[in-house]
Amino acid sequence: MPWSSWYRLKSYARSSLWIVPFIAIPLGLIAARMVNWLDAWLGWPWLGLTGSGAQALLQAVITATLSFVVFTFGSLLVAIQVASGQLTSRIIATTLLRNDVVRYTVGLLVLTMVFALSSLDRMSETVPQLAIFIAGALDILSFAAFFYLIDYAGRLLRPISVIGRVAEAGLQVIESVYPAPAAPPPATPRAIRLGAPDRVVRHCGKSEIVLALRLPILIAEAERTDGVIEFVPQVGDFVASDEPMFLLYGGASGVDARRLCAAVAFGPERTLEQDPTFAFRIVIDIALRALSPAVNDPTTAVLCLDQLHRLLRAVGKRNLGVDELPGSGSREVRVIWRTAHWEDFVDLTFSEIRHYGADNLQVVRRLRALIDNLVETLPGYRHNALHQQLALLDREIEKRFANSEEVALAHIADTQGLGGRSRQATPLGPQLGRPAATARPSSATG
Repeated sequence: MPWSSWYRLKSYARSSLWIVPFIAIPLGLIAARMVNWLDAWLGWPWLGLTGSGAQALLQAVITATLSFVVFTFGSLLVAIQVASGQLTSRIIATTLLRNDVVRYTVGLLVLTMVFALSSLDRMSETVPQLAIFIAGALDILSFAAFFYLIDYAGRLLRPISVIGRVAEAGLQVIESVYPAPAAPPPATPRAIRLGAPDRVVRHCGKSEIVLALRLPILIAEAERTDGVIEFVPQVGDFVASDEPMFLLYGGASGVDARRLCAAVAFGPERTLEQDPTFAFRIVIDIALRALSPAVNDPTTAVLCLDQLHRLLRAVGKRNLGVDELPGSGSREVRVIWRTAHWEDFVDLTFSEIRHYGADNLQVVRRLRALIDNLVETLPGYRHNALHQQLALLDREIEKRFANSEEVALAHIADTQGLGGRSRQATPLGPQLGRPAATARPSSATG
């Protein structure tokens, strides 16, 4: 099976809710058969139930678990619709449907129901005491799992939980795409002049989004043919049919196009596996929804900025210059692929939130605190883009606020947005980027 097909199959399995409950059906049938055989071999009385009592117990188990399954799926559909409407629809496939607690809880309910049905079907003149005991134990476990699922779903669908899970996934993607720690850019960056490509490989499939790229396959093909392979789109880009996908130079022009295309996975929507900017995109979309006049929830936007702070700080501490990949045995460039650079992440983080939230004191104060902290903690070669965002924020504040007192208040960094202790000075020195004239006088009582 080609790698791209295997990747799509694995991604579909991870985001599908029905697979685990479906697997639970044959497991329940097999378990019921084995327990009945073991019960006949042991011959232990266990519970001492009569035939009518055993049937009543099994029917109660079946009714309860069936009700749990129906209620769980019905509630899950409503919860997904509400969460996607209040937050963003992009959390459905990336967060909700990939949750193992939901899938395995439903799988346990289906397993219990099928086990009880199979045990009831096999009842004859003798009562399978062991099967009845296990069915009752599974039913008690199903009750506990169902109540836990209700509590867990209520916590899962809170904005802070969704945002935090997306940020955690984003941190993992950042570490996988940019594995090396930050290093200053060279004083004289190397410029590779490849000239016109010797061959262009176009996308021959249907128009979709690039989900992932198998780089070892491309590096191996480039080394084998002593050439250079350039992957034109970026992971997360939409590629239409017949668009250029690979540019081949030198000996790589003889590579089989089918092997190259098999190293690219496509899908209908972006995923987090190799797309670190998508984690930013999801969190930013939640913040923009919170800042819309229909919702008007700036506190949720501040929570989003907390997680964007984590993500952007993690990006700033990684080496982002991975566009040119050498071969395994030499330093000669073999594969060129495009990834987001520092300025791309900074613009993505600040531009839209600043535009839609610049008239809100919570948002502008948290943005300033975010920029100040990154300037204090990241290397100096990361500062230019941050200073530019701070200047843009200052201009937006002067344009949006009419009163000088509000302008002065908006120029104060606050990690809570509004209500936290104003940062007049820190152990690292005066707060960066805040004009001294706008600093709030300190209180005599502290």
